[in-house]
Amino acid sequence: MSAPRSTPTAADGIRFAFGTLTALPVRVTRWDREAARAGMLAAPLAGLVVGLCAAAVGGLLLLAGSGPLLAAVATAAVPAALTRGLHLDGLADTADGLGSAKPADDALRIMKQSDIGPFGVITLLLVLLTQVAALTELYEEGWAYGAVAATLAATAARLALTLAARTGVPPARPEGLGATVAGSVPPRAALLTALLVTAVSAAACGGLFGAYGALHHTLALAAGLGAAQLLLTHCVRRFGGVTGDVFGGLAETAATAALVVLTLG
Repeated sequence: MSAPRSTPTAADGIRFAFGTLTALPVRVTRWDREAARAGMLAAPLAGLVVGLCAAAVGGLLLLAGSGPLLAAVATAAVPAALTRGLHLDGLADTADGLGSAKPADDALRIMKQSDIGPFGVITLLLVLLTQVAALTELYEEGWAYGAVAATLAATAARLALTLAARTGVPPARPEGLGATVAGSVPPRAALLTALLVTAVSAAACGGLFGAYGALHHTLALAAGLGAAQLLLTHCVRRFGGVTGDVFGGLAETAATAALVVLTLG
């Protein structure tokens, strides 16, 4: 009889989060359900780091004399680079699966193929254009607005994954990253993580932009999570559960929706 696995430490969870949700050189030391739970709870931390890197690149370009558009393009490119395009690829595959209007098994087969279909191309184009357009508007208001937006969007993207990994959301396939993390996070822990991230974000944005800024950024975070939840509900209904591709699509949806709301008002 094999010895029971020990309870994963915070370091195990952080390594799992950074090792699976970013391309940063972090070695995953545990790959089991307990580590997946800890890792998905630490997912917003990975998003924070990705967002800060994106904000730093955009800010450096502005300081070097570039315009808001170039800074926005670079800011949108950093999360793609730090995930090796994994989330964008998942978004495209999810769009192809949903757009195929085929039964779940056939749609999942389409999503697993290495090529990209017309629905995926169109979705990628529109999402990236939306992200760049939103970031351009925000950088035109000032470096701080664009930097905070990039950080908030990346954090919202990973927080959406924490909520999507909660108990009750089934995997669509018995293998893959989706199956490893699906249903691994207790609902209460997911909710507490969301409330903590929201409170910290509101406090930070309030300190920078005042009470209205705190409210605006909180609404943007909520809108990103709400948009991801709508997509999650639709994917579970269409595919019977979630996959790694669906998780990627959820991340990009949450980030894009948050950025759009930040340009309003």
